[in-house]
Amino acid sequence: MTVEFVLYWSQQAVQTVMLVTAPILLGGMLVGLILGIFQSVTSINEMTLTFIPKIAVVIVIILYLMPWILSTLTAFTANVFSQISVISQ
Repeated sequence: MTVEFVLYWSQQAVQTVMLVTAPILLGGMLVGLILGIFQSVTSINEMTLTFIPKIAVVIVIILYLMPWILSTLTAFTANVFSQISVISQ
């Protein structure tokens, strides 16, 4: 196992994590931004007004993208397991 091999798989792991989590985080951030603007315009300072819609949007995004997330993580895991023979040499 070389340094390049470890760096390559570390980079692939970080890219996979970023690819899978980006839609979830962006959806939550967008809803938070919209609700923050709404709260500042209307002067409503209710904490549950931002918390509950963000959770709902994140859950909906996760449920909608679950097949894609699972296929992406399965492909990455299959690639890692296929490289086990390379590691042992």
